[in-house]
Amino acid sequence: MPDSHELTQLEPGTPILFGGNRLLRVPEAIAQSFQPGDSVVVVESTEEILLIPARERQIAEAAVQTAQSAFGTLAAASDEAISNFYLAFAERLADDAVWSRIQRVNAEDVAAAKARGRSTTRLVANEKLREDMIEGLRGWIGAKSRRGQVLETVEREGWRTELVGAALGVVAFVFEGRPNVLADATGVLRGGNTVVFRIGSDALATARAIMKDALAPALAEAGLPEGCVALVDSSTHAAGWALFGDRRLALAVARGSGQAVATLGALAQQAGVAVSLHGTGGAWMMASASTRAEPFAEAVVRSLDRKVCNTLNTCCIPRARAEELVPVLLNSLERAGKALNQTYKLHVVERDREALPGELFEREVSVRRAQGDVREPQAETLAEEKLGHEWEWEQTPEISLALVDDLDEAVALCNRYSPHFVACLISENADEQKHFYETIDAPFVGDGHTRWVDGQVALDRPELGLSNWQSGRLFGRGGILSGDTVYTVRTRAVGTHTKA
Repeated sequence: MPDSHELTQLEPGTPILFGGNRLLRVPEAIAQSFQPGDSVVVVESTEEILLIPARERQIAEAAVQTAQSAFGTLAAASDEAISNFYLAFAERLADDAVWSRIQRVNAEDVAAAKARGRSTTRLVANEKLREDMIEGLRGWIGAKSRRGQVLETVEREGWRTELVGAALGVVAFVFEGRPNVLADATGVLRGGNTVVFRIGSDALATARAIMKDALAPALAEAGLPEGCVALVDSSTHAAGWALFGDRRLALAVARGSGQAVATLGALAQQAGVAVSLHGTGGAWMMASASTRAEPFAEAVVRSLDRKVCNTLNTCCIPRARAEELVPVLLNSLERAGKALNQTYKLHVVERDREALPGELFEREVSVRRAQGDVREPQAETLAEEKLGHEWEWEQTPEISLALVDDLDEAVALCNRYSPHFVACLISENADEQKHFYETIDAPFVGDGHTRWVDGQVALDRPELGLSNWQSGRLFGRGGILSGDTVYTVRTRAVGTHTKA
């Protein structure tokens, strides 16, 4: 038997074998921080070494245990009781006294985030956020559940087989500073699942307030176990890593973008946990030889009302139409910026620099970023391979532009560099749209603005998350994760008993 023991200390440079034939060495910073009971984890796909302190792992494990225990109890709860929870949660958020308490805590979160130079666009608990949370919760009240529903029946001679929908288990969420996602995450209860979530440090106090003043009382009022929704009460990334590495999870959902989400997804996959995530967002929009200027202009403006994952990020215009459509694009960017009381920022592929007025590269404008307003050139060049970079703008619309020979080149660029997420072709030519749909490698394909990619907008279902195809296509479901898609299937035989 192999000689196994628990580490009590860690030396810098200690080799760690992974992936069968690859080797990493422990960095000095991790070795110095390591304490007995801590965990060191290798993320194979990103070749990262992570240190998870024992305390953070214990916090995450306790939250999962709470949700797992509640899952067994929730199985006996009626659909009516779950609906009552959503109703009670929505009513408490609609209570001005409750909301005022949440807003006071949120104001402190916002002030602290600003002091750290963090983006607060999605953090502020304003009236719009409140209305969206209430609307989402009320949407779950009458939503269908696959739990206990006979999905298919196969008749045999004297008996039958039934495929029956069933709850999946414990669903984990990790999301950034967006308090509203807390209400979204409870959507998994509709199908009898429980949820454990970790929220970014920017919104942690706000999440605690929502739990204390609205969510927990609503669970109690509906007669549901408190552990149906469990909070990983930690502000560290390590707690999120520990959560997504817990093999007791049925599904791990990461809301956000960038390297942090990619790391979380890799950890869950290494643990054998199914994941729903898009590590990178940003939509692509194409014009073609038949694109008309007016619908193209409106699609651009409507796709840049605010920065979310389905916001326009990269635009491809045929060279033969550049003289006409590039000015239309610039005018639309200006309109979108003015709607936010800002200007705009444009990046263009190096070879296409001459398609833009030279003054854009010379003109300095004020660009609002998370850290505040900064002075930058209004236009800059970028390498073609950077076309997939997602611009995380704050209030100043920011996109990339590439000129192409034809639609096929635009599709090839998108398939090569994009996160395989949202792609739209502005064309009224049915043959072009058919060819575009058949050749583009993206789960969300449209013929106008990009902001339609939303569960509530597209499917009239409260959305729990979106997934791109950056890490591969999803088995058996689409890219919109909703409460009625978080389920498994049981098989039941009826009539096989022995008759006297």
